[in-house]
Order: sequence, then structure tokens, then C-alpha cells
Amino acid sequence: MSEGRATILETILAHKDEELAVRRAELPEAELRARIAAETAPELRDFKGALVERAAAGVPAVIAEIKRASPSAGEIRTEFDPAWLAGRYAVAGAAALSVLTDRDFFGGDDAHLAQVRAASGLPALRKDFTIDPYQVSEARLLGADCVLLIVAALDDNTLTACLQRAREEGMAALVEVHEAAELDRALAAGADLIGINNRDLNTFQTRLETGLELAERVPDGVMLVAESGIHARTDIDRLAAAGFTAFLVGESLMRADDPGAALAALLAG
Repeated sequence: MSEGRATILETILAHKDEELAVRRAELPEAELRARIAAETAPELRDFKGALVERAAAGVPAVIAEIKRASPSAGEIRTEFDPAWLAGRYAVAGAAALSVLTDRDFFGGDDAHLAQVRAASGLPALRKDFTIDPYQVSEARLLGADCVLLIVAALDDNTLTACLQRAREEGMAALVEVHEAAELDRALAAGADLIGINNRDLNTFQTRLETGLELAERVPDGVMLVAESGIHARTDIDRLAAAGFTAFLVGESLMRADDPGAALAALLAG
């Protein structure tokens, strides 16, 4: 923790640590993994493959996000139906979906994952604050095809352990960074799907140049996903020119009357 007032990220992580303890008590890790081994988890969909396929066709691979609220923006969407949103995104051409499952800070719910996958047929990312390999397996049981690993929230050992667990479960892992030191750590851990977040997770301020600057440091063979601050096709084109092949778009779509129509317009250019 930093001195003085805790940052938003620190506050969330402290709460997530308490939440994790409760979840472990309710469903011990051995039982969690036994359920997955018994094939009670939904069949996996190829999250990264869906992005690669779209990018290979010369179309922006958009990961469309389903999010009710955020700590920085408050309530984003009052009429919130995850299944309807997922269906609209699928029709509009989303490559994959991102689903906020954190309840206390983002108004999400674990149940939204199953609803979204059933309504869309698309692979889904569980977007939450993963701080332990337990949550990777938990995401698999809930139906996630990809898990988010935020480098700022993890030490090197935990990051490596979470990446390894994702591979064991057959899932993709979107490793998120927002500064050069975090990018170096992600690459050292072996991440091959890296999200560069243009939003500072301590201040929640957005700066598109963050992604443009960090992309220059990423070697060939690593797929880049741009996160946050994408509002128009010009933003996508600018990021694509810097090496990004996938784009996670959330708030600008969720504020639209019809997020599906907004996504279609974004893809049309």
C-alpha cells in the first residue's frame, strides 16, 4: 500500500483478498478442480483464436465489453441486460466479449458469464481482479474462456503461477500492463496476449498515447490488445498502425442507446 489514502486499485485488491478467502472456504480448491476434471465446466471456446481469425481477415478484432458501472464513472448503464447486450454485440460483429464479474465495484455478477456465452456463441473473458491461481480455475468453472491478469496487481511469482494455471485449464490469459516496467515483467513471464491499458489504474485517467508508446517495445509473436479510451474508428486505425490487432471497447459502447448499433458503426468506419 502507498502512504496516505489508498488508491482505487489498492482498495479493490484489499477487498478482493477478503472475497477470495470467503470463496475458498465455500468451495475448497481441491473440490473446485475436481469439478472441472469431471467436465462440469462449459466447453471452452478459442478466445485468442477468434481474435487472430478476425485480424487475419483484415477486420478489427473487437472485444466488446459488458459493464454496468465502474469506480471512476459510477453507473454507466441503468438498463442492464447482459444476455441482450451479448446478442446485439454478436450480431454487430464482435470477435469476443469481456464480462465484468466484480460485484462491489463494477456491478457485475458471476452469473453474467453463462448468460453472455449462451446468448452470443462467442468466447468470453472474465474481467475481474485475479490475485491467485484459484480464481483462474474458478473462472474456468464459471465458463470463462480467457482470464484477465493485471500485472500491477501481481508479483512475479503469482503472475507466473496464474499463467501456468490458465494453460493447465486450456484458457487464454490476457495479461494487462499500463507502463514499461509492467510490460517487461509480462514478457519475462511468457505472456503472448498482452493488453495495454491506456487507463492508469491508480488514477483511472485515460491517455491513448500510453499504448502507442509501449507498443514499440513489444516483440513479434506477441498479440497486442488495446484497452480503454477507444471511442471512434480513428482511434482503432491509429492503434492498428502502431501494431495493435485487437481492441477492447467498453464504456463508449455501453453508454449508447443500442450498443450493438454503436459497435457496427465503429467497425464500419
